[in-house]
Amino acid sequence: MGVLNRSNAMMITGMADKRYGILVQMPENDPMNAPHLLGDQWSRTRWYDTEAARDVAFDDMLRQPRNYRIGDIPSIRLSKVSSDD
Repeated sequence: MGVLNRSNAMMITGMADKRYGILVQMPENDPMNAPHLLGDQWSRTRWYDTEAARDVAFDDMLRQPRNYRIGDIPSIRLSKVSSDD
């Protein structure tokens, strides 16, 4: 699969230099874990150049997304990670 857009290209290139990340996972009981959807092994890690940049992004990801309805809650688990772990 090729690079679909500019933001994907930025995420793919230079990742080896980034040491601080946010691991995004689904809770065990989430319906999106179904095999025909994301599957129970789905996770994604977003990498950042500095610990401070990662911490700002982490706090932003904890906020209620603007496009969610009032009362809807994102069902993801976030964890701070580093390449040193």
